[in-house]
Amino acid sequence: MENVTIIIMLLFGVAFLSILSNKYKFPFPIALVLCGVIISVIPGLPIVSLSPDVVFIIFLPPLLYRASWNTSWHDFKASIRPISFAAIGLVFFTTIAVAIAAHWLITDISWPLAFLIGAIVSPPDAVAATSITKGLGLNPRLLTILDGESLVNDASGLVAYKYALTAITLGNFVLWEASLNFFVVVAAGVSIGLGMGYIMYLVHKKFVCDPIVEVSLTFLTPFAAYLLAEHFHFSGVLAVVTTGLYLSFRSAQIFTHQSRIMTTTVWEVVEYILNGLIFILIGLQLRQIMEGLDDYSNTSLAIWGLSISFVVIIVRFLWVLPATMLPRILSKRIREKEAFDARNMIVFGWAGMRGVVSMAAALALPLTLPDGSAFPHRNLVIYLVFCVILSTLIGLGLTLPWLIKILKIEPYSIYAEEYEVRNVVVSQTIAHIEDNLSLLQDDLLNNIKNKYEVKFNRLQRTDLPANFFGNGETLSANIFNEFTRLQIDLINVERKKIEEMHRSGEANEEILRKIERELDLEETRLNMDMYEG
Repeated sequence: MENVTIIIMLLFGVAFLSILSNKYKFPFPIALVLCGVIISVIPGLPIVSLSPDVVFIIFLPPLLYRASWNTSWHDFKASIRPISFAAIGLVFFTTIAVAIAAHWLITDISWPLAFLIGAIVSPPDAVAATSITKGLGLNPRLLTILDGESLVNDASGLVAYKYALTAITLGNFVLWEASLNFFVVVAAGVSIGLGMGYIMYLVHKKFVCDPIVEVSLTFLTPFAAYLLAEHFHFSGVLAVVTTGLYLSFRSAQIFTHQSRIMTTTVWEVVEYILNGLIFILIGLQLRQIMEGLDDYSNTSLAIWGLSISFVVIIVRFLWVLPATMLPRILSKRIREKEAFDARNMIVFGWAGMRGVVSMAAALALPLTLPDGSAFPHRNLVIYLVFCVILSTLIGLGLTLPWLIKILKIEPYSIYAEEYEVRNVVVSQTIAHIEDNLSLLQDDLLNNIKNKYEVKFNRLQRTDLPANFFGNGETLSANIFNEFTRLQIDLINVERKKIEEMHRSGEANEEILRKIERELDLEETRLNMDMYEG
């Protein structure tokens, strides 16, 4: 009970840290890592650990599902070549390079354990990449590659992780069998994900009509896909990612507007808590981990941590040049179809931050081997993984905005594209009204048509098109802002009156809450129209 109380209090601390992070524009994943370090040096806190068997089950399915849900299938498919090179080739290249470095640096580490370290630190983290690159104005295709890599590379890294773990615990590893089994595990994991996605698609579309049930099923789906695939010793990670991509692509067909609003909110909270919890747990264990490294000098530990981190970072840069240039050299179609900017290669190399998945894999290492003996160098492995996460998040994450400024990369603005989309949608709706609703009563028709003509006229008054092909500076146009602020001010007037009636007890509570919810939804919609100048 005491441990639960401490974890809840520390989660309050994480929430306060998030407030400071938002206020001072400090990347939240970096703040979490520093939070873990701070927790580890607070005297008197107990050592809290989860069973290694449940670490993956608690953290991986929801985090991967959330990331895959927010990934565009069309963009993912269009960038499948660079995503595959990064998510498979780069992962195994990093695993091998780190294994060689670890085995050479630390003489008492076996080859299987060295490969295990490499497999754990090989996949960059989707949450870290998304959080740190958000708002930097990077090219959408580069963001798609980073997001897609972070989804698929978890599967590659965890497959390598399991093979290395098998070699340590059971003492047997055959390369050709492992290579063949890799393709089986991948294909079967994807197949299970598609099957689970199709089943849940039918369930949502034909049987479920209650938003709370829909959200509950959405929350349970990744766990079901993961556990089913893992039960048959296939890739649970790919099963979750595939299910998420399948259902996300069809979400408009199966979810009501209420379900979508609730689902987005629930998943944001779940992702937030899980990210905070994983670094709280590592912070509560870090002191014990460091105490288990008394056999090594502080100098050796520092050199090993920095060296492994350096290898992880430099290997990414060594990979990105041939992986990008060779396809362009060998294929005329790629040269003609895909725009090329060498600066994006540098940004891609710089964006290899590690995070939650690597930390979860390290914490999931078993405490003992099948014969009852302690797992070899478990504390050292977790320490090295934490060093890599700390180095990449702080060293790369904090300097990424500076790098983009040095490279003089003009920020990509999505506002111009959004303007075109809004224009098409509103124009099509007005055309539908004129073609199909002309027989309505005049008052009703005029009111409906006026609503969309107001939207259309406001779009035409914006000076956004004049900046459409500008020099990439911040657009001066603020679409809808003046009109939108006025509407929000009036909503606040309505809300104050509702609050007065609530305090005086002169109206039914259920009615007031219903109207209040309507105002909240309307204000949410209006705030989405607002743009920063």
